[in-house]
Amino acid sequence: MADDQEVQRVFDALDAVERIADPEARSRAQAQITAATKERAARWTAERAELAQRLRDEEGESVRGIAKRLGVKPATVQDLLRGYKGSGQNRPRAGEGTDG
Repeated sequence: MADDQEVQRVFDALDAVERIADPEARSRAQAQITAATKERAARWTAERAELAQRLRDEEGESVRGIAKRLGVKPATVQDLLRGYKGSGQNRPRAGEGTDG
């Protein structure tokens, strides 16, 4: 699949960064990637949440079905649908906090 190839290219690039011989240059590259990844992660999570919502509302897809289609765990889909952002350690119990 083309998307699998793109993902592999990203992993190959990350592996190349880890092979940078100069520790300072490697650290600078890692810092740049980490900063960019944090910014993208928020956008990507919002994008996945919108897609999960659409799959549920427009296609009637179940949480498990959405999870399978997106390649994530059902609990992740539940968090996306509830708008929950945070660590599992601080996840509210069912019926608490969010609209779930």
